[in-house]
Amino acid sequence: MNIRNAYPRPELVRKQWINLCGEWEFEFDFGKSGKPRGVQNKEQLEKTILVPFCPESERSGIGYKDFIPACWYRKTINVPHGKNERVLLNFEAACHKTEVFVNGVSVGKHSGSYTPFTFDITNALTEGDNSISVYCQSDVAGDGAQSSGKQSARYHSFGCYYTRSTGIYAPVWMEIVPSAYLKNIRMDPDVDNAKLDLTLTFPEIGAKTVEITALLNGKEVGKATAKTTLATLRTSVALNELSLWSLETPTLYDLIIKTMDANGTDTVSSYFGMRKIELDERCLRINGKRVFMRLVLDQGYYKDCVYTAPDDEAFAKDILLSKRLGFNGARLHERVFERRFLYEADRLGYLVWGEYANWGFDVSNAGNLKYYLSEWSEAMARDYNHPALIGWCPFNETWDVNGREQDNGLIRAIYEFTKTFDPVRPCIDTSGNYHVVTDIYDIHDYNQNVDVYRKRYAEITETEIFENYGKRQKYNGKPYFISEYGGIKWSSQMENSSTSWGYGNSPKTVEEYVERYTGLTEVLLRTPKVCGLCYTQLYDVEQEQNGVYYFDRSPKFSEEVMDQLAEVMKQPAAIEEEA
Repeated sequence: MNIRNAYPRPELVRKQWINLCGEWEFEFDFGKSGKPRGVQNKEQLEKTILVPFCPESERSGIGYKDFIPACWYRKTINVPHGKNERVLLNFEAACHKTEVFVNGVSVGKHSGSYTPFTFDITNALTEGDNSISVYCQSDVAGDGAQSSGKQSARYHSFGCYYTRSTGIYAPVWMEIVPSAYLKNIRMDPDVDNAKLDLTLTFPEIGAKTVEITALLNGKEVGKATAKTTLATLRTSVALNELSLWSLETPTLYDLIIKTMDANGTDTVSSYFGMRKIELDERCLRINGKRVFMRLVLDQGYYKDCVYTAPDDEAFAKDILLSKRLGFNGARLHERVFERRFLYEADRLGYLVWGEYANWGFDVSNAGNLKYYLSEWSEAMARDYNHPALIGWCPFNETWDVNGREQDNGLIRAIYEFTKTFDPVRPCIDTSGNYHVVTDIYDIHDYNQNVDVYRKRYAEITETEIFENYGKRQKYNGKPYFISEYGGIKWSSQMENSSTSWGYGNSPKTVEEYVERYTGLTEVLLRTPKVCGLCYTQLYDVEQEQNGVYYFDRSPKFSEEVMDQLAEVMKQPAAIEEEA
């Protein structure tokens, strides 16, 4: 049984691929002793699981909610391939340390819970059936070196921490490619000069020719041919027709890339958007136009599926639910979302911030930088090409760890690396607290009293802003962003709302909810200094019941009330009216 049938990597697509989602054999490894016991050589494991759903999820068929320090997967495959062809095994994500074996032989290891990895398994394959075994080890309550995001380090979920996700939790697939194939592509739109700059990466050196064709609505609008003997090629495609990507008109170009050598041709399809991002002294500009960020917090959790979307349609559905409420984007919060979500954001015109799952990571230990830098760099490289992605935020709320403050050098190092890797997009060093060096100065403000809000934001000036942690961070005059607010609790069981979690006291009536939502939002929209807001949150996640939708994405309120909330969010912002 195959599920999640859409190609997992929309920015580099091959027509020939093999979907490995579906039933796999499965086995727990509570003692993390599987390798010395030879589980990688077993002919059959104890259970069956539905990949890509984690074993904690009901959808996986396992539904085991206690801690899983390690587990195993096994599948038998038959992959005929030619003499000059390579077989690539791709994983979109797995928690946390993964080792893959083919016919009992290790073909590679990967560390990090949120980024894809690929192993060339060609040399380990034999004719006929082959056994793939996957070992995953994870410890969300570990030594602070593993980033775990919102995964609970207790047995139960609590507060804003939720069910854990162990093992494989994103699509797995294979490709058969020629010996000279395109490994990666980095695209930089140059709007001012009407061209697309590209950096292409290949697995090895050797003579090859690359042919690149850009199309707009099926019409060829640019073409380039280049040769190289290196493993990296930098080139450009001039465009004879320029159509910009924006929220209102999210135009996407198609891109066909052919890599040719003496042994064959690798053809991939891709896409790109032509848009320019700038950050002035007040706010974000897209193609020179001021854009007020009307964002919503999106946690990327799904009922019965935990970290994994139930189907390929779920990504667009969440974006459309958000846009229906007047939001124009989201903070993709405390995790790295699947690439297909970002593709839908590109297609639908929806702004996103690239974040990482830093909770669980010890920011007070500078020695941990080596772990974080590796994982964060992989996340940035994966998502760099998406036009909808308008900023980076490597850390969120870097709280003290057992009384130890964050290592400011670690925060600064990640910020500086981010700016070196991507000098165009703005970077928030650590959202909410505690800033060291940042392009946008953001705070989190969950005060529920509208009158307090009005007074608080009426008093800010060009040089003085409201600040939660004035003793630990200092405003630097940069654009000012309220990147978390609201969080109004509205439980599905209002008569027993003590079982739910949210910010402040629950409103007693729908009218009181609307009044509070409207009041808080209008204050931020009408404050000239504020460049954006982010409401917590789009939908409930388990016991955290402060979403505008329930966990199953059904609306909490009538269509009339949802219309009221949308009308408030769509009001012109003061900073837009100044432009």
